[in-house]
Amino acid sequence: MRDFRKYEIWQMSHSFTLKIYAVTKNFPKEEIFNLTSQLRRAAVSIPTNISEGCGRNSDREFNHFLNIALGSTSETKYLLILAHELNYLSSESFSEMNKEVNNIKSKIFKLKEN
Repeated sequence: MRDFRKYEIWQMSHSFTLKIYAVTKNFPKEEIFNLTSQLRRAAVSIPTNISEGCGRNSDREFNHFLNIALGSTSETKYLLILAHELNYLSSESFSEMNKEVNNIKSKIFKLKEN
């Protein structure tokens, strides 16, 4: 078993998730059970699946959970676009968060290649 806390990609995705929680606090209250919840769940899914993969017994299973984390990065990316186009995120916040999710996605791909 691997210690997920030692993986840079887990640390990055955890930090990103904390930022998602902070930025979604400012979303309209009517979005609490919709976009706010969906974006938070998508972001949480990234480090969660990395963690779960680390608890598995084979590289094949680990890679399976990395694939799920990759899917969650794409979902998060779309939800950030939606939040920006609904004017819930400033252009600056969107750009920063989008860059960060792209970086996370790239690092997950690199980890899968090893």
